[in-house]
Amino acid sequence: MNKDEWGRAGDALVSGRWPKDAEGRAEESAFLCSCRNTDLSDELTVNLLEAYGIPCLRDYPGNGAFGRVIMGASGTGVDIYVPKSMLEEAKMLIEGENCDEEL
Repeated sequence: MNKDEWGRAGDALVSGRWPKDAEGRAEESAFLCSCRNTDLSDELTVNLLEAYGIPCLRDYPGNGAFGRVIMGASGTGVDIYVPKSMLEEAKMLIEGENCDEEL
């Protein structure tokens, strides 16, 4: 899955920090994990990654973005993506965090 569409909410904030290839296109994103966002684990994970200089994108599967707007939290959780070149480093950082491979 390539998340180089910067029109989604919050994505524009990372577009300047997202790695680019030789032609100036955004590097392909890689799935890192799925988190529940009812216990703020998504916020903690994103903040941890950002603190170490790893930009990340959040995607709310299904109608999760709608639930986030209406109720303040997505019932379907949130998928977190990072640049493909930083995936291994991101996995090492979140080891032991509250992210589920299968939500």
